[in-house]
Amino acid sequence: MRDVLKTEELTIPEGVDVSVKSRLITVKGPRGTLTKNVRHIDMDIRLLKKQNKVTLAVWQGGRKHVACLRTIKSLIVNMITGVTKGFQYKMRAVYAHFPINCIIQEDGAKLEIRNFLGEKIVRHVDMLDGVTISESKAQKDELILEGNDVQNVSQSAASIQGICRVRNKDIRKFLDGIYVSDKATVVQE
Repeated sequence: MRDVLKTEELTIPEGVDVSVKSRLITVKGPRGTLTKNVRHIDMDIRLLKKQNKVTLAVWQGGRKHVACLRTIKSLIVNMITGVTKGFQYKMRAVYAHFPINCIIQEDGAKLEIRNFLGEKIVRHVDMLDGVTISESKAQKDELILEGNDVQNVSQSAASIQGICRVRNKDIRKFLDGIYVSDKATVVQE
């Protein structure tokens, strides 16, 4: 059954500027600017300047169309978190016998992985836009990925984890790899 009108509301915190122009959402904050194009979703997105709110509305929407409301609201919340606090993913290198060597290149824009399972092949991973990778000073074999866009940070972490998948062996025995160990924000409260 279709609902006549479904709405979601989102309050914008102070110090963050949100602008919407033909379903192109731009969020500016102290850490930078993020833009997201949501023109593929048929939805009313209105910015109420006086109340400092964003309203999202779907007219005559089915179940899946109404579900897009919460998705777009979450995207905007993640963008606001990104430009105020930033996102940080910590990854740990796990190995049983052959130590994995992670070499950071081009000031945190690229990662080179050597000696994975004792293999001679060198694996390269490029970080996405706005993501920087660094080695942890406190923990051995730990990498820290930081950035404002949660999708770019998490995709970069997934690319690192995916390139270190064990193939042609029993994965119950060979648990080696680089895995996400912690997700947090750069600016801690």
